[in-house]
Order: sequence, then C-alpha cells, then structure tokens
Amino acid sequence: MPALQTIYQHPLLTLSELETIFEAHQPVNLNKGDYLLKKGQVANSYSCIVQGMVRSYVYDFNGNDITTGFIGKDEIAIDVISLFHQIPTVEYIQALTDCKCYVIGLDQFQVLYHAIKGFNEWGRLWMSESLFQLKQRTVSMITDSAIDRYKKLQEQHPQILQQAPLKFIATYLGITDTSLSRIRKELVKER
Repeated sequence: MPALQTIYQHPLLTLSELETIFEAHQPVNLNKGDYLLKKGQVANSYSCIVQGMVRSYVYDFNGNDITTGFIGKDEIAIDVISLFHQIPTVEYIQALTDCKCYVIGLDQFQVLYHAIKGFNEWGRLWMSESLFQLKQRTVSMITDSAIDRYKKLQEQHPQILQQAPLKFIATYLGITDTSLSRIRKELVKER
C-alpha cells in the first residue's frame, strides 16, 4: 500500500511492522458530500486519505460555516481531541470530492501503538508536527496579511486551491469571498 507507506514513514518501522500496520486499515470510498464525522459524534477511527480531499469545519456563533482545515492525499483526517479523549466533536469532517481512504479504528490503533515501538515514535512525531503546523497557522492568522496567507497557501498547499471551492478557502483564510477575489485578481496582475 504505497499511500500508507508515505503516511507512516519512520526509520524505526520495519517492513514487517509496516505490513502489520497496513493490515489494520480498511479501504473506504467516500462520495463527495459524505461525512466522516459530524458535530456531537465521538470519533472512533481516523482516515488516511489516498485520493481526494476532505475539509473540517465548524459553525461560528452567528451560524456561519468556517473551514478549519483541508486534508488531502497522503494526509490524515482526524479529530484528535474527540478520538483520544472520547468526547463529542465540535467539528464536521466532510468529503469535498470523491475520496479513497484507509480507516483504522481506535482499538486497533491502540494495540499497535503500544506493541510497536516505531509506531509509537511515529505517532509522537506526527502529533508534534501537527501541533507545530497548528501554532504556525494560528500566529499567521494574527501577524500575516490576507494576501500573505493566500500566498503561503498557494505555495505550500496548491492542491487546496485546485480542489476546494473558493468560499471554503476564504473562510479558512479568515477573509470574505470578495476579499479573496480581489487578492486573486491582484496576483494575476503581478504576473
């Protein structure tokens, strides 16, 4: 499973251990619009995205749909808090496109996490990298201009701009649809 090899890269994981990890995953196909998780549910698994894109979102206090993240190829769609604390989620995770993924349940994950040292180390590394990215995004939302946030997204995650509707990209960047259109026009003029 080449897609899972990309996700679960870690020098301490042997080929045999990787095979054991891969076997714990089940292939799942999602149609555009399908939900992996809805507000109020408790997560009992996570999904490794092989093809397609999903997004996570919440509704703000005014009832506006705000995108909190995009998850694409070779990334993990997960609500860490809901899954590991077994509490209801406040987010929705929904397929933006048709998707192919591999899903692993929490029970299977826990068994492997405690049995395979390399998997344990992979998990720590994945979690620290996720926390690092979250911190960078949080600071960027405060310190960077909207155009700089867009340019970073364009540079670091071009697949989002190719697969996600502009209204979701705008809320992810913390701007209006109109501001996003203006930014895109300005950048086209600069070329």
